[in-house]
Amino acid sequence: MKIYILYAKENWITDTLVQEWITYNKELYTTDLQQADTIWILSHYIAKQIPFHIYKSKKVITTIHHIVPSKITTSTFKHFLFLNSITDFFHTNSYKNSIVIQKYIQKPIKIIPLWHNEHIWKFLNNKDGLRKKHKLDGFLIGSFQRDTEGASIKNSTFKPKLEKGPDIFIQCLLHLQKTHKNIKVLLTGTRRQYVIKELKKNNIPYFYFEMCDLETLNELYNCLDLYIVSSRIEGGPRAINECALNKTPILSTNVGISNLLCYPESIFNLDDPSTILNSKTNISYNYNNAQKYTIENYMQKFTQKLFI
Repeated sequence: MKIYILYAKENWITDTLVQEWITYNKELYTTDLQQADTIWILSHYIAKQIPFHIYKSKKVITTIHHIVPSKITTSTFKHFLFLNSITDFFHTNSYKNSIVIQKYIQKPIKIIPLWHNEHIWKFLNNKDGLRKKHKLDGFLIGSFQRDTEGASIKNSTFKPKLEKGPDIFIQCLLHLQKTHKNIKVLLTGTRRQYVIKELKKNNIPYFYFEMCDLETLNELYNCLDLYIVSSRIEGGPRAINECALNKTPILSTNVGISNLLCYPESIFNLDDPSTILNSKTNISYNYNNAQKYTIENYMQKFTQKLFI
C-alpha cells in the first residue's frame, strides 16, 4: 500500500500532522500520485487540486476536522457534493464532529482520534524558573488560539471568531476574578485582536507572545495556572492534547475531544460561563488519558484504523 497525502502547506496543524505521520510511516508514504493506491485528503478545501479522473482510480479518504454550520454557503454545499463524489469514506477526530458532518455528506464516517506528540508537549516541573525566564507573574490564564475574523482585521473592526468563543473567554475571566486575585492572561499566536481589545476594555493585564517556536510554547504552557478552552465548535482543539501532556490545568466547554481527555467536572456550560466557577481541574486524569494517544503508543493503531 502507498499513500499520497493532499494538504495545504499553511503553517497550521495539518503541516505538523503530515510530518509526524510520515516520520513513523515512511514505508507507506509516497509523493508520486500515480504510484499511490490511496489518497488521504487532509485539507479538504483544496481537493480540486487533483483531477477528478485520478480520484476515481484510487481509494480516497477525506478528513474533515470540523464544520461551522453558520458559515455554510451555496458554494460550500457544492463543495461537499464534490467531496461525496470522490470519497470512499470520511474521517473525523470526534463523535461530536461526526454528528455535524453527517448532515452534509452521504458516505460512511470513521471516528478516529488523532495522535499527539509527547516528545514536544511535556511537563517541565520548573514553573518558577520558567516564569522568571519569560518575565511572567500573577494568576496566569492561557489562551493560545486565534480569536478574530480575518476579514475584520483589514478594517480594524476586530470581530470575534465566534466558533472559538472569545466572547465566552472574556466572560469566564470576569467570573474568575471573583475568586482569584491578580488574574493575568497569557496569549500566543496570530489574530488575537478581539481578545486584546476586550482585555484592555476590562482592565485585565496580559502578556502576548505573538509567534514562538514549539519549545518556547511548551515552556509557556508550563507557566500557566489555568488554560481555558471556550469554543463553541472545535475539531480538537489541540490545546486539550497539549495541556494534558504537559500537565497544565484546563477547563473547557463540551466541544471536540474534550470528553475524550478532560476530567468530566472540568467541562463547563458554554451557555452559562458562570458555571466555570464550579468546574474542577484534574491534571492526573487528563495526563493518564493522554497516554493512550501518544505517538509511541498510538500511531500504529491510528494508521491501521484509518487505512487497513
